[in-house]
Amino acid sequence: MDPRDTAPDSWEQEEDAEARAAAGLQSALAALNVNAKPFVPNVNAAVFVPTFFQSSPTEIPISDGHGRLVRDVVESPVENGGGTEADMMVEVETWEQKEEPGEGEPGGGGALGGEGEEEELPMLKVIPLPPDAPKKEHVNVVFIGHVDAGKSTIGGQIMYLTGMVEKRTLEKYEREAKEKNRETWYLSWALDTNQEERDKGKTVEVGRAYFETEKKHFTILDAPGHKSFVPNMIGGASQADLAVLVISARKGEFETGFEKGGQTREHAMLAKTAGVKHLIVLVNKMDDPTVNWSLERYEECKEKLVPFLKKVGFNPKKDIYFMPCSGLTGANLKEPIEECTWYTGLPFIPHLDSLPSFSRITDGPVRLPIVDKYKDMGTVILGKLESGFIAKAQQLVMMPNRHTVEVLSLLSDEVETDEAVPGENLKLRLKGIEEEEILPGFILCNAENLCHSGRTFDAQIVIIEHKSIICPGYNAVLHIHTCIEEVQITALICLVDKKTGEKSKTRPRFVKQDQVCIARLRCAGTICLETFKDFPQMGRFTLRDEGKTIAIGKVLKLVPEKD
Repeated sequence: MDPRDTAPDSWEQEEDAEARAAAGLQSALAALNVNAKPFVPNVNAAVFVPTFFQSSPTEIPISDGHGRLVRDVVESPVENGGGTEADMMVEVETWEQKEEPGEGEPGGGGALGGEGEEEELPMLKVIPLPPDAPKKEHVNVVFIGHVDAGKSTIGGQIMYLTGMVEKRTLEKYEREAKEKNRETWYLSWALDTNQEERDKGKTVEVGRAYFETEKKHFTILDAPGHKSFVPNMIGGASQADLAVLVISARKGEFETGFEKGGQTREHAMLAKTAGVKHLIVLVNKMDDPTVNWSLERYEECKEKLVPFLKKVGFNPKKDIYFMPCSGLTGANLKEPIEECTWYTGLPFIPHLDSLPSFSRITDGPVRLPIVDKYKDMGTVILGKLESGFIAKAQQLVMMPNRHTVEVLSLLSDEVETDEAVPGENLKLRLKGIEEEEILPGFILCNAENLCHSGRTFDAQIVIIEHKSIICPGYNAVLHIHTCIEEVQITALICLVDKKTGEKSKTRPRFVKQDQVCIARLRCAGTICLETFKDFPQMGRFTLRDEGKTIAIGKVLKLVPEKD
């Protein structure tokens, strides 16, 4: 027997309040096409020319005075998970604060905190800031939710309201959509750029765009809602700082998305596993004739969602914010709306702008997980800088193949720059490595502090949904940061009690649904990873099999390879 596959009889886990098991995760996840292609950014996406000189177009009848009043009064009570917006602002200075295990997350095994990774953007023309202008904070926002909830439409509407897409362009899309009897889809075409997505009205790849507010620079990641493209959705969620869960208030549509087989539950859980700490729930289609801005319907959706989101590991008072809106008309996205007198909080875009800053590890080691690569006058890689600081002409190391490379040029959201800080979406031109020698999931590090790599590791796993038992020898697909690799469970070390966090003295012969265990896993090839304790962004993972998410987990210990 391979000595690497034998695990110790007991495993002393390090003290870590967050490292215990998540309780009661029981969501029915739908069947998925396992052959769905892994996420690849659409490099050839159509180019949109932003206009920064038009006044914000909105058709919402509202007086300036009322708009200013709502924007100024942040302390106004909000229909939102039992607290006021002022309470939220006081409690949460930064989303990276140490989390306390809450009722719905004993020990927090389901609430694996931290941030994720990022891909490439459609080439929008961006006006470079003057050199002395302060750099705006970069925030990556992923739009998740069931098919047809309105994710792409809301994304397109935001781009229009912030002046990133011209009115002429949208009018052209509207004409083309009308010719195809798809007139309500025209806004989504700003993000669904390939013909297949437009013809079927379904997002396949993670659409990308960006917009700016007074204080922040946002990247929109428009994740596909269809169950066949969940691997692509994981790719988008793993790069996000903030998730927007879009649900439809229309009668029947919310129920379809939320019940077993719908993607609302799976997307919320995967976003939490990917490290998204803060969730904004947009209750869309409130202008639908079956809803008509009804407070009762809004509350009904909220009452069903909150218990589930609490189970997944979100804290209803701190982490979740509910908001009514209409993606098609743009109501309550940029300006408040008169029809909805019961909602007293800020509209969506001002609310995003008012959020506290995310803490970034600027003085840590360089970690840039690679999402994609291509040839363009040399080797170009795409990714989001997780920690550290990158500058032009800097010498870095590509792991796990240990190539020394030099940064020739550096683009942050298509704008050339000399240096980059964590949270920025980067495009790097490298010298010293060929494009064929790089794979998605490789990590760019500094030579003084290399990323760990290996094939064998011990991890704590929560089995979410699996019909039969799982024994040593079980194979699945591992999604960890931007890496996708086949993995085998080689040994089960112990069971973990979900309530107390105590470990069993005897080694289990199998595990089944809703159980938590510590197991030894072995990958088919060498991958880059870190322990969850040292680097949460690169220590949390998802296991998928037969098109379903069967387990979530975190890396506890890296097992060195024996010669």
